[in-house]
Amino acid sequence: MPYIIICRDKPDSHQLRADTRPTHLAYLDRHEAKLLAGGALLSDDATSADGSVLIYDTEDRAEAEAFSAGDPFTQAGLFQSVEIRRWRKGYIGGKKQG
Repeated sequence: MPYIIICRDKPDSHQLRADTRPTHLAYLDRHEAKLLAGGALLSDDATSADGSVLIYDTEDRAEAEAFSAGDPFTQAGLFQSVEIRRWRKGYIGGKKQG
């Protein structure tokens, strides 16, 4: 059962997010085999990001925690909070799972 990682940015950290984004994306590329989904949390008008959601495919919480801790966004101090929770696959890509 995968883990969902929900991250909220610190206030007024848009520049830090922009500066760190290329290394963050390269990190995600290196882990793409384990990523079921991922992306930024956006404002309603989609003009700014203020967090991230990643769904990481592992049965091991310590592995999910290590993945989150190794993210360049985390290492740069971007996040105000990080929540890591088990996630039951219901639907992926418009298809019911299980």
